Amino acid sequence: MNLVSLYSGCGGLDLGFHAAGFRTIWANEISPDACETLRSEFWRIGAPIRQIECGDIREMGLPDPENADIVIGGPPCQGFSVAGRMDPNDPRSRHVWEFFRVVKELQPRAFVMENVKALGANTRWKSTRKALIQRGEELGYSTRLLLLNAADYGVPQLRERMFLVGIRGGCVMPTPTPTEQRISVRDALRDLPPYGHPGNASSCGAIITPARNPVMRKSPFAGMLFNGQGRPIDLEQPAPTLPASMGGNRTPIIDQESLETGTEPWIAQYHRHLIAGGAPYSKVPPRLRRLTVEEAAALQGFSPGMKFSGSQCAKFRQIGNSVPPPLAKAVAETILSTLKSEGTRIEWQGGQSVYVLEEAAKYDFLNEAH
Repeated sequence: MNLVSLYSGCGGLDLGFHAAGFRTIWANEISPDACETLRSEFWRIGAPIRQIECGDIREMGLPDPENADIVIGGPPCQGFSVAGRMDPNDPRSRHVWEFFRVVKELQPRAFVMENVKALGANTRWKSTRKALIQRGEELGYSTRLLLLNAADYGVPQLRERMFLVGIRGGCVMPTPTPTEQRISVRDALRDLPPYGHPGNASSCGAIITPARNPVMRKSPFAGMLFNGQGRPIDLEQPAPTLPASMGGNRTPIIDQESLETGTEPWIAQYHRHLIAGGAPYSKVPPRLRRLTVEEAAALQGFSPGMKFSGSQCAKFRQIGNSVPPPLAKAVAETILSTLKSEGTRIEWQGGQSVYVLEEAAKYDFLNEAH
């Protein structure tokens, strides 16, 4: 099925839908670096996108509606995020309505809007949620809002996101089935080359220094024990949510010795020292370092070998802003099975089958099959 992608970023949502069998034919993204990443990655995997428009979606012409089976996208989230100011007047927040303008014009079979958990759960945005669902219904879609955690779908990261899904024809998409087991950071990084070697050498040079007045929590991996907002990562659990502000002192911290040998992380020892009343240290051991670009990509669910364009900060920002592809794939597969259940199954010689949707005139795959 042909897919139109809005606010595509570096392609996390698109890659997940591609893995489920969809084909991106038209994409729009405002960041030139993200556009180049998107373009090069889809060439690398052998599925080049027919048209990528780099710029503001409000100034772009749209593709032919006859070619759009589904519209997906993650409009800017800064106005809704608890990590931001949660400002209802933030002009970036208006893009959720721009998304629906495109849906209205293209009239796809389905749409998927992704955004931060706060938009889907915070009481501050209750009226906005209601209005979004109502807008989807007005356009003729059975609309459902889902809150999903990427860690439940094969992503080594605790990343909760909202998905607003609409399907035309009265059928509501069920919740995607979670995977049986969560993936730890240690398991996710095991497939990468060793730190500092080709394929895992895009290191972050931000210095790690202990906080003079550390903020303590029960867990050594919580609180604020270092200057900046970069926290140490528990290698035995999924990572916390990776922020788009990585690249400096907000980049998460890895204990290299613990990663290599499995020994107790230094942060656990330091935490016990502080709990016992010890004074904060003035420096940290060299075993502590920042997450690399390649490690951040792995924790976001991107495949090894994907190259990100732009500066170091631009690469981290693309990763932190993206939808984890395995999470997107779970959503895409569930949508696809829902659409198939709405259609009529047709078989022909050879045992092959297709599903003809209600608007069969839109599709030319029967001729292609011959």
